[in-house]
Amino acid sequence: MFLEHFKITGSAMAYIFILGALGFVLVRKNILSHEGLDALSRLLIQVIFPALILSQMLKNFSFSLFPQWWIFPLISLAITSSGLIVGWLLLKFLKAKTHKLQFLSLVAFQNSGYLPLAMVAAMFSGQEAGNIFIYIFLFLLGFDLVAWSLGIHMLIYEKEAKFRLVSIFSPPVVANLASLTLVLLGLNKLIPAVVFKPLDAVGNCTLPLAMIVVGGNVALAQLKNVDKKMILFFLLGKLIILPSLGLVLVLKLGLPQLLGLLIVMQ
Repeated sequence: MFLEHFKITGSAMAYIFILGALGFVLVRKNILSHEGLDALSRLLIQVIFPALILSQMLKNFSFSLFPQWWIFPLISLAITSSGLIVGWLLLKFLKAKTHKLQFLSLVAFQNSGYLPLAMVAAMFSGQEAGNIFIYIFLFLLGFDLVAWSLGIHMLIYEKEAKFRLVSIFSPPVVANLASLTLVLLGLNKLIPAVVFKPLDAVGNCTLPLAMIVVGGNVALAQLKNVDKKMILFFLLGKLIILPSLGLVLVLKLGLPQLLGLLIVMQ
């Protein structure tokens, strides 16, 4: 049993690593420029990822199949709140003088979209994959609302930049709200194949492109003059404390497999 799970998880990680490595090499070899990577990132966030949300939600979501859909945005808010608390406690030990809000945001806000979607795509197939995709999209509804409001405020606070309320309604949030509205009104059944198929095709580009973009951004990272102690505390909170808390919660409550996996991944 252990070897079987290890093989599945290992295959998922290899899938992510290979695509990320491709993006890393493309940027390092200057095949993909910094400007080109920025353009791909904008295309991904503003068009391709919302297309995936729309196509999957319109195809697989219904309020009768997911009567407790509203729980997932709340779970997202609870996990983010837990991250803020853990980050705040770590700052007490860290005694950092600068970049406190940035540290808090890094600990609190998860890799809620691309990495979990890529892992799920590599680990599951058929109905299970479709279900957990829906879980992740609903989870993102809560995450994006906070990330594009509180998260942006935390990142730009020291730069004295103005926060705009309209930024909350990012393309993924709009795609989620639009798909829920269309399903509620039953209009998703009226969308012709000539419209849905291109939407589905564009959305299917999300995962490989997202991993390439992530790998490219890693290649651009500057590791000079980093605060090693702050990095260590960040890794402690992000990769040890929060996942451990999630695992304990899942085991104590005896949550369903897919829901438990979502919480631990986030």
